Amino acid sequence: MMRLNDVEVWYGKIRAVSGISLDVRKGEIVGLIGPNGAGKTTILNAIIGVVRATKGEIIFENDRLNDLETHEIIKRGIAIAPEGRQLFPFLTVEENLLMGAINGDAWNKRSETLKFIYSLFPRLSERRAQLAGTLSGGEQQMLTIARALMTRPKLLLVDEPSLGLAPKVALEIYRLLERLRKEGLTILLSDQNAKRVFEISDRTYVVENGRIVMEGKSSELKEDERIRRVYLGL
Repeated sequence: MMRLNDVEVWYGKIRAVSGISLDVRKGEIVGLIGPNGAGKTTILNAIIGVVRATKGEIIFENDRLNDLETHEIIKRGIAIAPEGRQLFPFLTVEENLLMGAINGDAWNKRSETLKFIYSLFPRLSERRAQLAGTLSGGEQQMLTIARALMTRPKLLLVDEPSLGLAPKVALEIYRLLERLRKEGLTILLSDQNAKRVFEISDRTYVVENGRIVMEGKSSELKEDERIRRVYLGL
């Protein structure tokens, strides 16, 4: 479905990531793990067009994304649930969801999509008239993912979904991601919580200092001695 070939991104004179090559196949959950500042968010932002790759190619369903604006990339079927949630705190839950549908054909299908979203997230349905800023952390994370789904993406990028959440709430979010995969969605998931990523992903890439240092099936990587010591604390 998507592949990155030797992608490099700079912030001014600082090289954030280099030599990034990865692929995501339809129906997979693919993980990105690594410490804070490793470059995981930069990779996702390059895919969605928030930052520009200065080298390499980003290919989605045989289309080159490098020179496209973010709204054009979203129209092609990619959406992001960003790190830090980035909700509109003084808009209601439903107004935040509708903000996710303003791009292209998604607006014409907003009513149908809302019904689907509320069936997936009944808690959001109960709070549809509540201001987003008054939701709990877990509910805000649900809303962030749900807003991204309003575009009806083929590929969902999810950045640090467990950040700042209690373990029980983080587990609930990860169960939701598993359900979305069963609904046919492909997911590229970035998180510092390696244990959670390994639990639900098919394959994982390990990012350190702006480079991919390891990759493979999640079931095999989690048994690697270095991964167990550095990322799982075992």
